[in-house]
Amino acid sequence: MKRAISRTEFLFIAITAFIVIVLLPALNAEGIISNFHLNLWGKYLCYSVLAISVDLLWGYTGLLSLGQALFFSLGGYMFGMYLMLVAGPFGQFAQSGQNPNGLPDFMVFLGHTVLPSFWRPFASFSFSTLMVVALPGLLALGFGYLAFRSRIKGVYFSILTQALTYGAALMFFSNDTVMGGNNGFTDFRYILGVDVRSASTQRWLFIASAVLLLGVYMLCKWLTGTKFGLVQRAVRDSETRVLFSGYAAANYKLFVFVLSSLIAALGGALYVPQVGIINPSEMTTEKSLEAVVWCAVGGRGTLVGPIVGAIGVNALKSWATRNCPDYWSFILGTIFILMVLFVPKGIVGGINDCSAWFTKWKKGREPDSTILEEITEPAASPSQS
Repeated sequence: MKRAISRTEFLFIAITAFIVIVLLPALNAEGIISNFHLNLWGKYLCYSVLAISVDLLWGYTGLLSLGQALFFSLGGYMFGMYLMLVAGPFGQFAQSGQNPNGLPDFMVFLGHTVLPSFWRPFASFSFSTLMVVALPGLLALGFGYLAFRSRIKGVYFSILTQALTYGAALMFFSNDTVMGGNNGFTDFRYILGVDVRSASTQRWLFIASAVLLLGVYMLCKWLTGTKFGLVQRAVRDSETRVLFSGYAAANYKLFVFVLSSLIAALGGALYVPQVGIINPSEMTTEKSLEAVVWCAVGGRGTLVGPIVGAIGVNALKSWATRNCPDYWSFILGTIFILMVLFVPKGIVGGINDCSAWFTKWKKGREPDSTILEEITEPAASPSQS
């Protein structure tokens, strides 16, 4: 098999990693890059992690999931519970003496006087970090096992994931679940004893997001370059032939589905302290559809494409929401339609096709070396003939 990463690609990754992980935080510390823009790019990096999780499923396995935003949000909620418990003693109700037990403000507003039992373990940072991957992973394992065991695929799998996301969003919107309701979690104060809103903490969160994105990219690059990756793409192209070849396609799909859910959950856990809020609107189907658009625009099945799409589309969204907020939905829809019609492989896929065409065209213009030798070889003299 070919090497997973070429020298040119490795050099490009190393330079990009140095710029993002070292240079940008250093420029922020010197005041050249504002805290707002660094925080905004941290959000883009977390969205890029979500986009890779979608691409691992859709681009490499052929599973179009409309529920990746659910796992992204669950990771954010699990870590947000820790942040809310830490912020409880510093909330408005605690400062006014109406909250002697240090409950999160939304619980006091809803009339709670005692912390619910399932909230208590989340006072531990370690437990919350464990639940960031445990809950989404178990949910993906259970749902995926039932779906793939029943050989559900194609549009039916997409509909099922959409229904799962919609049901979870309705549950989190309800105040009876004691998860913040419509407002969700906000007003975070501290993380491991340091102010989560300080510039230095936000820099470290940005660095953590960049390292996570790099690690996820390298992991997926390695995985897709192994024999597992070959079977994975074979399942995407023709699952029936894979089954006749003796491979358990359901096991491969289940593993990828769980792995992609864990990747999305880790991105959501780092998204929450940087954005400062998490609510059920982040897990709706619209968010999952946006992640699908990122992959389609950037180029699915490339790993680099989802990153390009996530950063590019969200940067355009930030501009549009400031200058023409009423037209953003039309802009996004137009971009998606144009990409599907004229650049179906996305930006990165289109660039790869152009590069391959140019290489083929260049080789076609080069004359054959044997013909050159015959032309340049001196003609034999009559005496020699």
